Amino acid sequence: MRVMGIDPGSNCTGCGIIEEINNELRVVYWGSIRSKARQPFPQRLKFIYDELVAIIQEFNPDEVAVEDMFFATNVKSALKLGQTRGVAILSAVNEGKPVAEYSPLEVKQSVVGYGRAEKQQVQEMVTTLLRLKEKPEPFDASDALAVAICHIHIAAANLKIKTTKGR
Repeated sequence: MRVMGIDPGSNCTGCGIIEEINNELRVVYWGSIRSKARQPFPQRLKFIYDELVAIIQEFNPDEVAVEDMFFATNVKSALKLGQTRGVAILSAVNEGKPVAEYSPLEVKQSVVGYGRAEKQQVQEMVTTLLRLKEKPEPFDASDALAVAICHIHIAAANLKIKTTKGR
């Protein structure tokens, strides 16, 4: 299974693609999409959308996992994040990819074992789990890889549950 993880952000959207082959995780790609702060917000959303579509077309993931919103005290920031998440989901759906969504707590719990882990802890675990020689940067990219790892872990657990129920 090849999974693209997306950590949406209006300034910087992280993305990472991993695949699982014979129960081993391997990195295919990681990076970030940085929009220009001076650009009008609709143009930033279009840029993020276009970049995500290009990555999906180039690497052809089987599924896409997107980090869900966290609690935000700033309403304007929360609205912008929601719109960016919508663009990320739309880019996957328009390319015919199934989409899963995970809360930051679920992602951290799945990857680090602790739902309140710091970004550095997530980055360290992603580096270890994927046997990387360098830490994926920026944090948006390591968070996106963590979202993809979370999806693979949860998909594997769901498959085991279905298999045992079918016996």
